[in-house]
Amino acid sequence: MTTDRITLSPDAARQLATTTKTTPQMRGITPRYLLRALPWVDVESGVYRVNRRRTYVLGDDRISTHTDDGTPRVVPGDLREIAYLRDSEDALLGRLADSFTEMSFEAGQVLVQEGDAAEHLWVLVRGRAEKRAAGRYGDEALIQVIGDGQYFDLEAWTRGEPMPYTVRAVTPGVALRAERSALAGLMEHDAALRGAVESYTAGGMPAPGSEAPIDLSGGHVGEVDLPGTYVDYEDMPREYHMTLAQTRMMVHSRVADLYNGPMDQTRTQANLTIQALRERQENLMLNHPEFGLLHSVPAGQRVQARTGAPTPDDLDELLARVWKQPACFVAHPRAIAAFGRECTRRGVPPVTDSRFGSPLLTWRGVPLLPSDKVPCPTGSMTGTTEILLIRTGEAEQGVVGLRPAGVPDEVEPGLSMRNMGMDAKGITSYLMTAYFNTAVLVDDAIAVLQNVEVSKYHDYA
Repeated sequence: MTTDRITLSPDAARQLATTTKTTPQMRGITPRYLLRALPWVDVESGVYRVNRRRTYVLGDDRISTHTDDGTPRVVPGDLREIAYLRDSEDALLGRLADSFTEMSFEAGQVLVQEGDAAEHLWVLVRGRAEKRAAGRYGDEALIQVIGDGQYFDLEAWTRGEPMPYTVRAVTPGVALRAERSALAGLMEHDAALRGAVESYTAGGMPAPGSEAPIDLSGGHVGEVDLPGTYVDYEDMPREYHMTLAQTRMMVHSRVADLYNGPMDQTRTQANLTIQALRERQENLMLNHPEFGLLHSVPAGQRVQARTGAPTPDDLDELLARVWKQPACFVAHPRAIAAFGRECTRRGVPPVTDSRFGSPLLTWRGVPLLPSDKVPCPTGSMTGTTEILLIRTGEAEQGVVGLRPAGVPDEVEPGLSMRNMGMDAKGITSYLMTAYFNTAVLVDDAIAVLQNVEVSKYHDYA
């Protein structure tokens, strides 16, 4: 074999050379800003009890619906969202649910007019609408944006009073509505319901979500009799138990013995497994149906995006709900990008600040923390997402992360790596466990902007 080479080829030379190697890289690792932003409470007993002043029960401000043969219908049990129906029997709720009829509407359509008789209780199945009323000086004022599952106007419908505001559709949609005569007919045959409605109309039922009053006196002059009072507590305060993310990591003894340099195979495997556990932890802290932050927002702290895309006005509305020392927004990166576009369109670009070692957008000085764990449409452009705003810390009565004070074989706070021994195949198993939870101390520590559209773009030319 002949060759024109007069030196050793690079391919042959590489057989005698070593390589410079990186540790294994993992695309799924994110900054996990939420885990870094939350203050962590070390729980000694495994259970964290949040004692609160007594608060009157508040539902989720939604009446659920389902589709039966293509027709939307109210879920009877969810009518207990209405205060005076809370103790009603299932049969009565079923009859009231059957009285709802379907109605479709178009964008811009007026559903009810201010001052007209409140003949119907409306439940939005799908769509978005605005409540508007005449302001003090005759101009039109926006009261609230309402969306899927919300209802109006219970007060006027129950009392038979005129509508206190106009409701105008912002998008096309579908609603269910019940006539007032349906409620009157049920009251005629059910004394308990009649008494509950009379108590409600007489103001005998406390406002849902309000705290039990503390009697005080102030501004008085002279020798007056001071009121006696005490602070009542909840009888059954919420308790948060440690939840977990867990897996078994397995390493063959042959790999650990022979291929352990220059990197420790067991430690490298453990590091990547720990990253995956922490990613799952952040996901559960946001999305778990029982304790996830997106599912822990009370009814009065939910805001509907007014135009779909997240605007400065929408985030200001969130700040008005969590106005006592707001710490951070949490949103999907696409939602933050959509907010940036809306700010650019209005000529008010948000300030960029360095937080957690990275440049992050801020609004009114509050950082917007990106997290891909917040649900957001990716393959489809028709879905919506949410933007969360939280206050943090025990001293501020905010949101805190929970973890055990110490666990056996702990390798990181709240995370253990326990050797489970070697099996007959020479494979060593390690039990990897991350213990954690999240607690919202008071209702106004958290708020959410719902039905946020991220697919709206603008032609700036």
